[in-house]
Amino acid sequence: MTSPLQQKIKITGPSVVTANRTIDGVVIYRTAQGGWSTDLADAAIVREAEPARALLAAAAADDVGAVGAYIAPVEIRGDGTVRPGNLREKIRRNGVTIALPVQA
Repeated sequence: MTSPLQQKIKITGPSVVTANRTIDGVVIYRTAQGGWSTDLADAAIVREAEPARALLAAAAADDVGAVGAYIAPVEIRGDGTVRPGNLREKIRRNGVTIALPVQA
């Protein structure tokens, strides 16, 4: 399997680096300060491949706090709010799309 850091990075619009927090699996976003946030509004937004590669490399190095880091598209609305840019990210942010069975 090829490391995400070795793959060609293609950025077609505003993007962020996202992962899952290792302690509980919550979706997190890489910030410009080098940390993680559960709030998409705090995410560092990149628009070119090289800044995206640097952000992804720093995120991948943090294998204790986060796992599965990758670049995801975002949408920046007219009022400046940041929203997930595709269906996968909407589902990751909002949770499951079906009712889960109740455990006894």
